[in-house]
Amino acid sequence: MAESIYRALRDGALEGELAPALTIKDSVASPFALQVFSHVISQLFSSILAGKSQSRGLVVVSFSRSPSFYLDLLKNKGTDVASSNKQIQILDCYSDPLGWKYQLAGSRNFTALSNEALVSSNAIVFREVKHMDKLYNSIIELGKGLVGGGKIRFSIAIDSADEMLRHAPVSSVARLLSNLRSHDQISSIFWLLHSDLHEARVTAVLEYLSSIVASLEPSHQLANGQRGDLENFSLIKHNSKKGKFHVRFKKRNGRVRVMSEEVHIEQSGINFTSLPSEGAINQGLVPKVQFSLQLSERERIDKANVVLPFEHQGNGKPIQIYDGRRSLVDSKHERPVAAVENVQTNENCGSGEIIYYRDSDDEMPDSDEDPDDDLDI
Repeated sequence: MAESIYRALRDGALEGELAPALTIKDSVASPFALQVFSHVISQLFSSILAGKSQSRGLVVVSFSRSPSFYLDLLKNKGTDVASSNKQIQILDCYSDPLGWKYQLAGSRNFTALSNEALVSSNAIVFREVKHMDKLYNSIIELGKGLVGGGKIRFSIAIDSADEMLRHAPVSSVARLLSNLRSHDQISSIFWLLHSDLHEARVTAVLEYLSSIVASLEPSHQLANGQRGDLENFSLIKHNSKKGKFHVRFKKRNGRVRVMSEEVHIEQSGINFTSLPSEGAINQGLVPKVQFSLQLSERERIDKANVVLPFEHQGNGKPIQIYDGRRSLVDSKHERPVAAVENVQTNENCGSGEIIYYRDSDDEMPDSDEDPDDDLDI
């Protein structure tokens, strides 16, 4: 399933359609969205370097982590960031988001982009996070600097939609994301969201803008009340290492596909495994009733021996059944009005007889013609 997300972002947008958009959301009960976000970045950038992605560059908008975090992440994955600086750029909204440090330095220049020396040539500081229009222009400018003009596309990764919602209303953030999705040079876009920091309507807006929604949930729900305190401690420890990963894909034809996996957080990284079978999970949820919901062995045998209607018994005799589309008068059967078939219903029973009668010999057999075609409606 995680592979399906990666393929959707890698394949990008079709001509004339919106770019694929992914929301990765979590909560304090299962705080693994950053690990999933980092995994998606490393996988997507690897495909960009290998030339297997529609995108030819990646713009990372960093709100909650410094640019060095993502550069070290890619280095740990074996990527030579120094030689790949023409394929990745980081818009640094973390170091000085409101421009206070810049003002304290005594500078009178309040431009959005700065070419000052930073941790590397891959990062550029952005100091006006309250202005979504300027943020949009800066992202597009960085992307075009990577791939140029024309129809060459690039991808965008935003590590915190929460920080954008902290500095701007949800309408401005939604307009920014919608404009990025509809840009001709955007191949794909994805962002991270901590859903328990916002009202349900805010989360619903960002999910509506997404073609893919990945949700992280705890493997075990916590108990309530004082009696469950010790149990809660054990469950919290258990949930700190793994959780449930649900993904909802919205197809272009309007259909929705939901998939689920289990995510494991290890020292070596993040791993995805299939969930146990639904039967094993829901076995304890079957309500207790006065009758049996399962078949006994004898009932299974009796069910298997039931002869279905019109089933060929393999006795070598031809079976003639009137299909309503041919005249039985023209058939070679000796009885023109009815077709008779001997059916063996059971080994211990005698033979039966099924007789079919037509309503009228003057009536033509059923056809594909509309019987109400002569009505003036």
